[in-house]
Amino acid sequence: MRGRRRIRTAAVSAAAALLCAGMVAGCTAGSPGAADPAESRAPAAARTPARTPVPSPTPDSLWDVSPGSVAAVGDSVTRAFDACAVLADCPEVSWATGTDAAVNSLALRLLGPAKVATRSWNLARTGARMAELPEQMAGAAAEKPELVTVMMGANDACRPTPELMTPVADFRFSFETALARLRAGAPKAQVYVSSVPDLKHLWSTGRLSPAGLEVWRLGICGSMLKDAEDLGPAAERRRTAVRARVVAYNKVLEEVCAEDERCRYDGGAVFGFRFDGGQLSPWDWFHPSRDGQARLAELAYRRITKE
Repeated sequence: MRGRRRIRTAAVSAAAALLCAGMVAGCTAGSPGAADPAESRAPAAARTPARTPVPSPTPDSLWDVSPGSVAAVGDSVTRAFDACAVLADCPEVSWATGTDAAVNSLALRLLGPAKVATRSWNLARTGARMAELPEQMAGAAAEKPELVTVMMGANDACRPTPELMTPVADFRFSFETALARLRAGAPKAQVYVSSVPDLKHLWSTGRLSPAGLEVWRLGICGSMLKDAEDLGPAAERRRTAVRARVVAYNKVLEEVCAEDERCRYDGGAVFGFRFDGGQLSPWDWFHPSRDGQARLAELAYRRITKE
């Protein structure tokens, strides 16, 4: 048994070294005026009939709960990085466009197995930050999808130090620009926007794993995961600052999405989801596992298909 443990520890150490080397760590109606005295004296038949105002369409009235094509943009989570093997994207188990029946991705649920290959596109890139989203959105627009999924922002907070996190104003500018790029090429595409996960919760879960701690010591998401066992006041202030930045990013996603009548924010569902050890990658205790990807697919499907 001890020999097996030594072998497992060595394997984790090797995987951790590879991971560290490979990881790259947004017609209002006016008040009616007073009646004209001349009009009030005119015969009733000669008066212009009052027109009933037509209400502006609400976002829900424009939302199709069964879109026929899906384009996914974002970062390593949408590429299912580390879900199947260490240091590898595994798009077949992606929550958004994967083909794995056990995950039952959003695209599988909406389109069915026969159409996933031809009616869905995964344009996400592992390591991407919000500044890259406008380019990804332009690529999505070129496919003319009926739905675009967005999961971006974790890498903006996951920097070597909190000082290097993306400023909130820059995050907002990039996200607004990205939506504008999409609207220029695909004005009627619907957009589902996922909240950024709660990185502090991931820390609180993964720090209980010796394997997770071993990998994290090599520098994954240093702003949150550095010195993961340190519970002192300085470390807690650092983690709290990172979490506050994630909350600010999610506020931006919610506000900007609310300005677009064909956009739905997840209401903080992903941020509020409590990933446990079985829903995190066994290689880095940070990215979602297959089971974690399945949970993300369920959250997205529930929001997108809500009447």
